[in-house]
Amino acid sequence: MSYAKEPYQTASPVHLDKKGEKWARESLKKMSLEQKIGQMFMVRTLAQFMNLNSPEYIALRDTMRKYHLGGFGLTVRFEDGFLYKNGPLEAATVINQLQKDSDFPLIFAADFEHGLGMRLNEVTDFPQAMAFGATGNLEFARQSGRITAQEARAIGVQWNWFPDADVNSNPANPIINTRSFGEDPKLVGEMAAAYIAGAHQFGMMTTAKHFPGHGNTESDSHVFVPVIKGDAAHLDAIELPPFRAAIQAGVDAVMIGHVLVPALDPDPNHVATISPAIVTGLLQQKMGFHGLVITDALDMGGLRQSFPQEGPEGAGRAAVESVKAGNDMLLLPFDLDGSYNGLLRAVRSGEISEARIDQSVLKILRAKASVGLNKAKLVDIHAVNQIVAQPASLAAAQEIADKAVTLVRDNHRVLPLRAFAKGTKLLPNPYQPVAETRNNTVLLIFTDDSRSDSGRTLDHELMARIPDARVYYIDPRVAAGMTPPVLAAVQESQAVIAAVFEFPVPGKVVRAQNGAAVNAIAVQESSATLLRQVLRSAAEKTIVVAVGSPYIAAQLPEVQTYMCTFSNGHDSELSAVKAMFGEIPMTGRLPVTIPNIAGPDAKKTGAAQDSSGGPQ
Repeated sequence: MSYAKEPYQTASPVHLDKKGEKWARESLKKMSLEQKIGQMFMVRTLAQFMNLNSPEYIALRDTMRKYHLGGFGLTVRFEDGFLYKNGPLEAATVINQLQKDSDFPLIFAADFEHGLGMRLNEVTDFPQAMAFGATGNLEFARQSGRITAQEARAIGVQWNWFPDADVNSNPANPIINTRSFGEDPKLVGEMAAAYIAGAHQFGMMTTAKHFPGHGNTESDSHVFVPVIKGDAAHLDAIELPPFRAAIQAGVDAVMIGHVLVPALDPDPNHVATISPAIVTGLLQQKMGFHGLVITDALDMGGLRQSFPQEGPEGAGRAAVESVKAGNDMLLLPFDLDGSYNGLLRAVRSGEISEARIDQSVLKILRAKASVGLNKAKLVDIHAVNQIVAQPASLAAAQEIADKAVTLVRDNHRVLPLRAFAKGTKLLPNPYQPVAETRNNTVLLIFTDDSRSDSGRTLDHELMARIPDARVYYIDPRVAAGMTPPVLAAVQESQAVIAAVFEFPVPGKVVRAQNGAAVNAIAVQESSATLLRQVLRSAAEKTIVVAVGSPYIAAQLPEVQTYMCTFSNGHDSELSAVKAMFGEIPMTGRLPVTIPNIAGPDAKKTGAAQDSSGGPQ
């Protein structure tokens, strides 16, 4: 059967009409218990090409049919710290095929926190949430919601696991950080609500996460069990207001975090995911949320440590306790067979009533109908290149990145830098030593892994303005060995740019100085040692650019000139270069407090905005 004979999905506003309600109720009546249980599970599928007769696709299709899955979370391959992204057409093709091979319409979700660029290439890639907080512009949040919805629906994804409603009140938070709009609960709530409104306009469901708040933690729930400190009054004033704002804005789902919250549930074995007091008592009864309640990924360490039994038994109990707590949909179980059959046995034994299952499945079916899946399952492949990555969408993302750039400190007024005039000939002699060229600008790119693409755009854009700049890529493996040449180059230079790429990486584990395993957004020690040496010898001419987490300045008390982009995307790298050369004004404001450096209300010190050029 060709796709042309099938009706295509339309990205109409999210809405459950009478026909959708009727379809949901009639579909529920037709389902067996096994089918209903399956609707409550979502597993991963990769956005990559798969031949229909390949073992990979056959296994995926057979798993979907065997367990009657309700949907899939779209992602890409992740190995050795790298995301291997593919294109939007590959995503749309595999989504269409799974829809064709499923008895019930599937709902597809994804972590498109900063647009489709979080998982795919050749799409619109917005900055991370904290960059939006730095702009203070709610229309930017609505705009990103609209554009992400248009592009997501074009490839067949109806549900975004965003916005992040966490208040990043802890600078040591290793996993929320720039994924949060900031530390002000009011701003976070307003940004989340604006995003929801924009996304709904073009048919994308939204998710407020990670309830009841993951911002005030110092550990990563992908690996550890974070503890949310503070009494009930603190939670009510800081953590919960953005979720209330999201609920009032009509958010479709709330994702429960794998966090311990003693003020809400004193049981040390009850992370929020399996806490009836938090999920049913607080979220549904006290806060009045009646939409979909979903778990964070069940394969994360923050939950698995509550179920130490290996294999099917532990997976089964995790699923059962999650449903008993009040969750409707179970995401990414670490053992699908164990989770599915454990929940099935719990219903057959009477531990969970079938009426309780019906309650969740009806919500899921209503959600599917609200995005039109009762009317059409497929997307028009031929429309993808008309909708995705439109020039206006790319320009919008770049504008937001530009407006987010924040100048925190410029004590010696080294900004703006001066670009070479076009047509300047720098090297008439191809054998001329670098030290003899006209300019001495050094770019130091600090990353966790110099093999990544972090810094490539910044490098390219700097060289377009200062063609003889010297560039060094530094990661913890090579920092010590590169120290002598880097320090020598710094001493000879007129200006130094130290671009530091630190941003949230789920499950990232490094060794602290005391040997403990941690996930921390910080410059690792060998790189930090080199950067401190640079600052001790040349702080007055060194521009430190935080391309990601703004908090890294707390490690660098010597820093004299400090800029933040709050995001590590290519657009943000370009924005940083444009800002350094005075091509755009730095209008952003800190949406968080950087310990011992500055806060949201601090005035910029020594800020030089004159675009005519400055000392190097």
